[in-house]
Amino acid sequence: MLVDSDLLHTEKILADRKVFFLDLKRNARGMVVKITEDVGGNRDTIMVPAEILGDFIAALDDIKATADEQS
Repeated sequence: MLVDSDLLHTEKILADRKVFFLDLKRNARGMVVKITEDVGGNRDTIMVPAEILGDFIAALDDIKATADEQS
């Protein structure tokens, strides 16, 4: 179980009626990025192991490039 002392860094992104929280945390298995979407009090969360952040960000960059081309 993670406690507040395991929080290493946090970011908050506001988008219309949604709020995204990106929290870098440390647990027994290492570091993870916890990504939480809050919409009117309803929350969904995913956990991304820190060791694959490069791959995760590269995939998002590719998606952004495609989205930019389509707009």
